[in-house]
This record gives sequence, C-alpha cells and structure tokens, in this order.
Amino acid sequence: MVPLSFSLAAGTAFAAAVSRPFESALAGSILAAATLVFCAASPRRDRAAMCTLFFCLGMLGWCRDALAPSQWDIGASAAMDSIEKRIYALGLAGEHSPDILKALLTGRRDSLDRGTTEAFRRSGASHILALSGLHLGIIYGCMRKLLSPAGNSRAARIAGACIITALCGLYTAGTGAAPSTVRAFLFIAVNECSHLLCGRIRRPIGTFCLALTIQLAVSPGIISSAGFQLSYLAMLGIIVLNPPLSAWYRGFGGADPLRYIWKCASLSISCQLFTAPVAWWHFRSLPAYFLITNLTALPLTSMIMATALASLALDAAGLCPRALVTLCGTLIQTLEFCLETIASL
Repeated sequence: MVPLSFSLAAGTAFAAAVSRPFESALAGSILAAATLVFCAASPRRDRAAMCTLFFCLGMLGWCRDALAPSQWDIGASAAMDSIEKRIYALGLAGEHSPDILKALLTGRRDSLDRGTTEAFRRSGASHILALSGLHLGIIYGCMRKLLSPAGNSRAARIAGACIITALCGLYTAGTGAAPSTVRAFLFIAVNECSHLLCGRIRRPIGTFCLALTIQLAVSPGIISSAGFQLSYLAMLGIIVLNPPLSAWYRGFGGADPLRYIWKCASLSISCQLFTAPVAWWHFRSLPAYFLITNLTALPLTSMIMATALASLALDAAGLCPRALVTLCGTLIQTLEFCLETIASL
C-alpha cells in the first residue's frame, strides 16, 4: 500500500509540476524521483509495474481534474451560523475572545482584527486560526471521552463509530471541507471502520496512505494546495520521526513532567522539520520561535476547545455554569497574551 500510494501522489505532483511549475509542490520532483528509483531498483517486477501504473494514474487523474475541477467548497452551514451566534451569546471575557473562539471552532476569521491576526502570524501560530486537522482531532478526542461510558461491547463500538464518523463528517462539510480537515476526517473514518471490521486500529502509515489515496483520487488538483501539502507532511513527520525522537528521552519513571514536555517538543519538531521546506516555498518565512509557540499554544488550544464545546452544549441545554464560561474566556485571553509576547521577541 505504501509504495502504491506514494506512486499515485508522485504522479499527481509530477503532472502539476510540469503543467504549473510555479504553483506545484516542492515535493513533486522528490516524490517522482524516489518513485522512479524505487521502480528501477525493485527486485520484484510486479511491484515495480504496479508503482509505474499508479504513477501514470496520478498523472491522468491530475489531467482529468484540470479539465473538470472537483468542487470542495461546500459553503456556509446553518449549523456553523448557529454556533457563531451561541459563541457571541456566551459573554466571554476579553475583547477578542469571541472572535478567536469563532475562528477556532468554525474557521471564520472575518471578525478578527489585524493586530490579533498579526500576533498569531508572527509567533508562528497561524495554523491554530486556520481550521485544520488539529481542531477536528481535538473534537474527535472529546467525543471519544464522552462516549467512553457506553462500554466496549460490539454494539457500543458500532454505535460510537457511527456517531463519531457522522458528526465529524458533518463538521468537515459544514466548515467548508478544507484539505487538512478532510485529511483528518479520512484518518478518523479509516481508523473507526478498521477497528470495527478487523478489531484493531490500522497502522499509522497504512491509514496515512489510504487517506492520501482516497483524497487524491477524488480531487487530484488538491495536490497544489499548501494546506494539503503541509497537513500530510506534518502527519508524515509525526508517523516517521516522532516515535524515535520521542523515545530519545525516557524520563525517570512515574509522573515526570520533563517527559511530557519532551513528548510535546518532539511532536512539534517532527512536524516542523517535515513542513519547513514547503512552508518556505509557499510563504518565504519560517517561525523562529515555533517550539515555544507550540509548547504554549497547543495545550491551551486543546483546553479552550474542550471548555468551549462543553459551554456551548450546556448553554444549549440551559445548564451552563458561569464558571465554565469564565474559564474558557480566561484561557483564550491567556493564549492571546502568550502569542503577543512571543511575537514581540
């Protein structure tokens, strides 16, 4: 599965590079060369032939998409409009807190003032404002926690998988189906289905390749999207580099805070190393303090989204305690203060 998936991606990227060199992925030529070398060096002719076939299918797919582009823009959702109204009705503390929370949950950044956006950009936290796989991953984790009391029976697992996949799919469509959000949804759907069918979670690289293949098969032209490239490269870094990097510091046993910090740092470093070339290619900039930013912003973002989702759900039921809303607003203000401080360094 791995060589076939990468061959498809290489063929798609190669066709994009030939047709639109200034908009193509930097990884296109690297993927193409790696695939051709693999095919030439493979001792198994059948595997080399299949890789060549998928490489050609990738090129044909991109040509087909260039003639009749796939439409991924789902448009505004009534559900997102409702969430936006409820966010402003919560009465969060902080001048910019409702606008930041709206961007985190719905991906709508039209209300953010220039100073806030600039603070996120200069600190290297723009990816937090842009709705991505990170946000859907946090929502997925919250739903998993909420459904855990249902037990581990087969009926509970089937019901949980159906609920999670359906809600994540609706959220992905409602927020506009951005490439990185679609990638996260495919990861979730593949894992949930394989867990039900096989009784186990797929290997990360298998999930990665299957999601990549599905997304490129449906919309090959998306290979030129910066969000698509950065999302998959970040995940590739997490899958390939993070495990050995994270294991480098084993800690002293027990509740070692340094072990937790190193795990967060290794995750950030893995993503940054794999995405840096493409980020520079598209934006001509690299965040100098990405490690400090991620160690600070990612835990805060997770807590903000968890408390915000709980606040919105309880508020809809008329049971939301004011302390929870206050906590959410305080966390958003803390995030804003931290990023402004980092941006000023």
